[in-house]
Amino acid sequence: MAKYSTGGVGGDSSGACELCGAEDRSLETATVAGAELQVCSECARHGDDGGSGGSESGGDGREETNRRKKAAQNMAKLDDAQKVNSDWQEETEYEDDPLPYLVRGYGDRAEQARQDAGLQTDELAEELGVDEEDIVAVEQGRAARAGVGGSLIEALEDELGIELAEE
Repeated sequence: MAKYSTGGVGGDSSGACELCGAEDRSLETATVAGAELQVCSECARHGDDGGSGGSESGGDGREETNRRKKAAQNMAKLDDAQKVNSDWQEETEYEDDPLPYLVRGYGDRAEQARQDAGLQTDELAEELGVDEEDIVAVEQGRAARAGVGGSLIEALEDELGIELAEE
């Protein structure tokens, strides 16, 4: 790999740090921003391996850095996968009251029909004997996430004279 130099006369044999230019210091090989350089111990901390001294070839240090980076990425993916927010509700009886496939825009359709009937969400919920939050969830288009059952969809269709479920 080609080296980058900050100056100095005589190229690689100048005995100066290729990062800060300091002379008469003990130099070591470090990979800095992808370039393999001869640097002083103070500048070695800027290396990709954190100044742990890399090998003369630089290959082992890069391989270790890449391995650690890949391991960190895999741990992040695993952590994200464990934090998935599921729509599954523990206390909902999905098998007993499955939610049917709903038509596009079912929430707007339900809200408009309720308003046309001159009802507030709490009044409609009381008439149907359900929680107001379930009515609001349907109107906001989040029936599946809220664990609304198919029986509420049927009750809304009957009460408001609308079609919310696909045939």
